[in-house]
Formats: sequence, structure tokens, C-alpha cells
Amino acid sequence: MIVRLSKYAHGSLNPAGSQTITKLIQIIYVSQPFGFDEPTLAGILLDARRCNKRDDVTGALICRHDIYLQLLEGPERPVRAAYARIRQDDRHAGVRELLNGEIQSRLFANWAMLHDPAKTWIWTEEEIANAALDRADTAEIIRIFKGLSDRSGNPAVN
Repeated sequence: MIVRLSKYAHGSLNPAGSQTITKLIQIIYVSQPFGFDEPTLAGILLDARRCNKRDDVTGALICRHDIYLQLLEGPERPVRAAYARIRQDDRHAGVRELLNGEIQSRLFANWAMLHDPAKTWIWTEEEIANAALDRADTAEIIRIFKGLSDRSGNPAVN
């Protein structure tokens, strides 16, 4: 039995009847879209939202025809399972993990998967082609998602 404690932690009842706290993790990865078009993106978002709602995973997908940059967050086991599914998904090419670690709180607690078509507030296509992600540090990558979280307000689960 899973018990939601707060947006910061999750608990489950173990066989002895006491509660076990599950840590929250965050994984950020980048990939290149394979066969990117609106129907493909719609399918990815539909799959992500369905699975994420089921598994209590939240996050955001920044995308355009040359890049997917995604943040997944939630209980460790389902986040790692979601990332494993993505790595096997042929709609993503060159999946590369950028960040992976424990977190204290979620950036996108109200979003099963926020979609944001990357405009001018992340790297340009030319910068991506010239390895901007290889030069980006952890703080810069987190700032991108923090800014997106701040701009998204606090909407109902999407």
C-alpha cells in the first residue's frame, strides 16, 4: 500500500505495518528526436502522462526538432523504470543522462509531464550542434528547468 505523505516524500506500509519512507530522485537526460513531428510528440506526451500519473512520476519535457531535454522526478523505483523505458524507446536517439540524484522537493509536483516547446530561452540549434550541452554545468541545466517551473505557475495536474 502506497501512502502519499507530501510532495517531498512517499511512504509505504511494510509487512510489519510500519511506514517506510521512499526517497525522491531526479533524472535529467537529453536525446535527439527520431522522426520528430507533431503526431510523434503527441504520442510521447500521451504515453508519458498516462504512465507518470500511474507511477507518481512528475516532470517536464522541453522539445523541438533537434532536442529533447527532459526532467523526471519522483520515487526512485518508478523514475528509474521510466528512464529505462525511454532509453529503449526508438523515438529517442542518443539518450544521454545529464543529472541523476536525490532531491528534497519536486519542481513539477503538479505536472505528470509539462510540455514546453523550446524557444529562445535555451540554447539555439547552432549552440546545440556546437556541443553546448557538453559545456553546460549542473547549475545551468537546473536553472533551465527552475525557470520553466516558475513560468508554469502552479496549475492542476496535467
